[in-house]
Amino acid sequence: VDTLRRIETNLRERGDADALLASDLKKAARDRLFGFELIPAPFVIAHLQMGLLLARGGAPLGEHERAAIFLTNALTGWEPPAAERAPLLFSELEAEREAAEEVKRFKPVLVILGNPPYNGYAGLAVDEERDLSEAYRARRPGLPAPQGQGLNDLYVRFFRMAERRIAESPPGRGIVSFISNYSWLDGLSHPTMRAKFLEGFDQVWIDCLNGDKYKTGKLTPDGKPDPSAFSTEANREGIQVGTAITTLVRGGEPVRSVAKFRHFWGKEKRMDLLASAEPFDVAAYEVLISPKALGLPFVPLSLRNAYLTWPRLPEILPTNFPGVQTSRDNFLVDIDRSALERRITEYFDNALSDDDIARRYPSIMEPASRFDAKAIRNELKRRGFGVGSFVRFCYRPFDVRWLYWDPDTKLLNEKRTEYFGQVFTGNFWLFTTGRTRKEVPEPAIVTARFADLNLLDSGSRGLPLLIRDAAILNGAPGEPSPNLSPSALAYLAKLDAPADSLFFHAVATLHAPTYRTENAGALRQDWPRVPLPADRDALLASAALGRRVAALLDPETPVPTVTSGKLEAAWQRVGLLTRVGGGALDPAADLAVTAGWGHFGQGGSVMPGRGRLGLHHDPDGGPAADPDGAPPLPGLDSYRVFLNERACWDGVPTAVWDYTLGGYPVLKKWLSYREQAVLGRALRPEEAREFTAIARRIAALLALGGELDASYHACAAAAG
Repeated sequence: VDTLRRIETNLRERGDADALLASDLKKAARDRLFGFELIPAPFVIAHLQMGLLLARGGAPLGEHERAAIFLTNALTGWEPPAAERAPLLFSELEAEREAAEEVKRFKPVLVILGNPPYNGYAGLAVDEERDLSEAYRARRPGLPAPQGQGLNDLYVRFFRMAERRIAESPPGRGIVSFISNYSWLDGLSHPTMRAKFLEGFDQVWIDCLNGDKYKTGKLTPDGKPDPSAFSTEANREGIQVGTAITTLVRGGEPVRSVAKFRHFWGKEKRMDLLASAEPFDVAAYEVLISPKALGLPFVPLSLRNAYLTWPRLPEILPTNFPGVQTSRDNFLVDIDRSALERRITEYFDNALSDDDIARRYPSIMEPASRFDAKAIRNELKRRGFGVGSFVRFCYRPFDVRWLYWDPDTKLLNEKRTEYFGQVFTGNFWLFTTGRTRKEVPEPAIVTARFADLNLLDSGSRGLPLLIRDAAILNGAPGEPSPNLSPSALAYLAKLDAPADSLFFHAVATLHAPTYRTENAGALRQDWPRVPLPADRDALLASAALGRRVAALLDPETPVPTVTSGKLEAAWQRVGLLTRVGGGALDPAADLAVTAGWGHFGQGGSVMPGRGRLGLHHDPDGGPAADPDGAPPLPGLDSYRVFLNERACWDGVPTAVWDYTLGGYPVLKKWLSYREQAVLGRALRPEEAREFTAIARRIAALLALGGELDASYHACAAAAG
């Protein structure tokens, strides 16, 4: 309908006589403008809207006239069927299919536009639709191989249909313009798709409308609301995923093109977009630099000039493992070992029936994909639970718990047996990911414990410092070897540097704030790359910083002056457990977390709550600021984080409270699991002190930022 209105405007601006305008519009609606719709209700509404528009324009459709809107699958019917098709239920549907396929096969199509459906769970395409997605699955020389399931999304098939019709069919010219999910712009599944667009079209224009729940939290870069382009007064947030308008232009034989890009943000993005159309300003677009090594991303990238010459992390530390996935956390994982042991003992007790266990612990008896709850319990009761292990488990950042690990069955959805054997005293693990959806990627997590797949919200991969070979894992004597590639070993030998220095140098580099901001675009696409300085002193200084970072990240490693021994004065003021109004706390009565930090959600998952914060200097929130007026860290305001009406942790710097790691707000996430309604009890004194220690560790990490940046700059400048 809007396209027909645009045609009407064009004819009026061209000075066409009003007497002929109505017939021109009817001819356009019947013979030039084609609509394809699969679902009957919007198909009927489209005909109604088009008929009303023509009637208002003085050219109503006659009794046997229709607008060229067809009830059809837009993705199929472009080629003659390979075999005889089954007849449709009604002859009218047969006639509709034939009319639509007449357009698809014989009408010259110059423009394809629309809002194709996006559904990441549409599943694998079949028959003719399968051919559409296959074209983007092949790996191209110099490009990363497509990864993941992104090519199964419906909108991808529509792009391929349109590309094939415009770029690969006569007359070999035309325009495609779609608004769609914008995940393909930099998705790991889509490098071949992007390459084909650059090869098949003269021009690629991207109007990025943002509004994404997952990548930006529907916030603009300056923190203001950024609803989707489909937001309305009745539905303020619109849809969850971000969107972009992609316009592909082919004027003839194309030369390899570049993509041009511009952002639209905020509540007025639709009006801003419309206002930008006339007059059209080419200078408003940024010409994208899209490195092949990163998969030709169609988004602006920030990266240091030399970044792509540095080795990727797996090229230094070649062995890595994904984290454990229990899929049954609330039974197999616990803050209290005694509570976990009690559950496991009952689970293995032959005197308790499956129904008894289901009543006490419903989640462990619910069947799921690859998990036959009753069969697995029968097998484990027969075997006995002594084969399994109670192990320390890095569940979330700064949150180490207990896990019951079973080596034989699908009690854990992904038990990672090969990874389990590599967790031993003296071994450290650097957990990061091959890509992230965060605008500014977060630093890696270092732990010495077995770790959860969701330690990072985008899926964690652990790269160990040391590796045991198969013989040692099977009981043969021997020492583990450094997890280093041959080229990394040669590099260390040339500098005469210790074997562990590269691991901790990587830790320091990934925690340098400047490294993450200036290379954010590349870090969103691929594994981190690490500069290898030709200067031995620069490497060793960076590694020393990395060891300090690693100690601060592990809540079970004491850090002198920060969490143990005589603390520096700055850390003494951070996160002090305080009684509101002054006086002493009663551990038996005052340590229950009831301020609303967490609750159980659907399926037993723990959801964060709003809780209660007060400014450090807020008289309604408790004690005033320290007498000297100094905040816990220079230049930072601080919060008072309430457990309940009687107790709070005072002097938590705002930057510490806002600190995220692995995609989680660390302190708020920790608290959500300790809400009394979730934990089932009040905090113990040592757990209340643990919150204080975590806040101090984070404050110390933030305070290291300047040293980490200086070290990163020195290593990058000296990188070979």
